[in-house]
Parts: sequence; structure tokens; C-alpha cells
Amino acid sequence: TAYFPVQLPGASPLTLFAMAVIGMLGLFGSLILHELAHAVVARHFGLLVSGITLFLFGGVAELQSEPASSRSDFWIAIAGPVASLCIALAIWFSAQATGFVGLPDAVQIVLSYLAWINLVLALFNMLPAFPMDGGRVLRAWLWGQSGDLLTATRRTTTVSNIFAYGLVVLGLYSVFGGATAAGLWPALIGLFLLFASRGSLAHLETKTAFQGRQVADLMTRDPWTVHPDQSLSEIVDRVFLEHGVSFIPVVEDDALLGYVDLQMVRKMDREHWATTKVEDVLESIGERNTVPSKMASLDLISMMQKTGQHKFLVTEGRGLVGVITLSDMLALLRVFRETT
Repeated sequence: TAYFPVQLPGASPLTLFAMAVIGMLGLFGSLILHELAHAVVARHFGLLVSGITLFLFGGVAELQSEPASSRSDFWIAIAGPVASLCIALAIWFSAQATGFVGLPDAVQIVLSYLAWINLVLALFNMLPAFPMDGGRVLRAWLWGQSGDLLTATRRTTTVSNIFAYGLVVLGLYSVFGGATAAGLWPALIGLFLLFASRGSLAHLETKTAFQGRQVADLMTRDPWTVHPDQSLSEIVDRVFLEHGVSFIPVVEDDALLGYVDLQMVRKMDREHWATTKVEDVLESIGERNTVPSKMASLDLISMMQKTGQHKFLVTEGRGLVGVITLSDMLALLRVFRETT
């Protein structure tokens, strides 16, 4: 409705619609090739790529691990913009060639549009905003200077946040100046970059903090336990309140039966606590709520994300050795962030 009608005045609606569809598909294909370039170079450096996801503001090649060196990080990051630049040049030369072979003007206009949009894509991705390509190139350079990936990522995230806040302010300024549609885009992109950069940093911090740690390193050993014959009012007074815990294993004759927590107790009316036994409300042990003590902590985090379960009984064989909760994981992560 805007670009092609200006470039080709008097064109029929059908022609304009066809140009728009081809332009859209061309941009879609260009994004795929951009991300494929990242994926191919990543595989060259031995990294696994689980997939490519396209979304509102572009796409991302999903690497299953971080690059092993600043050199590989740089080449993986720069591959996308270089691919977009090569695509832009190839399409531009194709657009120039259409005049010599007598193709309709519509073809040249669509090709010129795709050449221009790929150039914009290459330049836009080189902005120093993490986790965009330019931010990753900056991180690779800082990583090479400091020798520390986490430090480089934190510095890059700071630069990215400043840039993102600038986009938000620019967008809001445009909105209040009357250019609502034009102002919303930079504001939305700025917010997206803020969330994306912080999410990427949090993911790296989590991976670094828990790398090489097992559940046994983080769990609470020898936790308070209750008997299945105890009443809810008794465990509330003598365990939950007295010891400040909210998750208690249920044990009978050294046999682990399951657990009970505050949420289960709160589902019962208070007047029934004295007459309701633990065995009436306990959650029995199963694969969903028990983990071995030698389980990698990163695998536990993945399990928490997949199941939504945040409290686990830790076992060795059939015996209880401890408990671990999301709060234990967050406590370590908090200390890691404050000391590194």
C-alpha cells in the first residue's frame, strides 16, 4: 500500500498484490539464508544447531552450547550479516540485469526492494545490541581482550541495554510527537532487546554457576521428616512453624513414602487439621518428584522447566539423603552473581 504503488504508479491491484507477495517471500527466504549462514559456520566449529526460529523481529539459529573461543564466536556472529550483504549484492546485480533482458519494470522494482532490505538487514544486525549479531561480534572482541566469556557477556549486555533504552526513548518521543506508527517500532524493538539480552545473560550465568555441580552439592542433607500417622496440625506447629520449612519428606521405618508441603495443608480447612493425617494428603514418591544425588544440577534445572515441579526428594538407592528446591538453586545463583 505504500512502497510499490509509489515505485510503479498506475499498476493494477493484482500486479501490486503479486509484487507484495513475492517481496514477502523473498524477505522470508533472505532471513532463512541469514540464519542458515550462522548454522553452517557453527557446525564448522563443532557446535550443534537444534533449529532455526523466525519471529516478529527476525530469526535466531539455536545453538545447543556456547562457542568454545572468541574466534569461533566472532565468525559465527559475523556470518549472518556477511550472508545478507552477499545476498543484497547478488540481487542488486540481478535487478540491473533485468533492464538488459527486457523484463517488466515490476520485476526490477521487487528485486531492488529485496536488495535494499537485505542491506538494511545486514547493517541493522551489526548494531551493538546483544544478542543481535553486532552485539555478539562486540562480545567476541571483549572476550578476546579479557579471556572471560561471562565478563564479556556482562559488558556487552550493558552496552546493549543503553542502546535499547535509547530506542525506547526515541520511540516514545516519536509517539508523543504524533508519529505513532513510526514510534512504536523502535520502542518495541528496544523492549525486545532488553528482555532478550537479559535473558541471554541469565542463561549463561545459570549455566556457568551450575556447570560441574551435582544435586548432592546443592541439596539440604538430613532434612526434617514426618510420620504418616501424624496430624496436619502437629506438623504445622512442630515442623513448618518451628523449623521454617515448607517441604517435608514422609518416612516410615526408614522407608521413604513421599512428601507433604504447605500447599497441600492449606487446601484443607483449618478445623480439619487436627483430624487429618499426613498419609491422607501426602504426594507419593515417583519419577516426577525424586532425583538421584549424582544427577547434574543443569539436568535438574531442565527437569524443573519441563515439569513445573520445584521441590524434589533426593535419593540414593531407595533411601532419602536430602531435599532440593528451586529456592536452593536460586540461592546459589544469587551468590554466584554477587561474587563473580
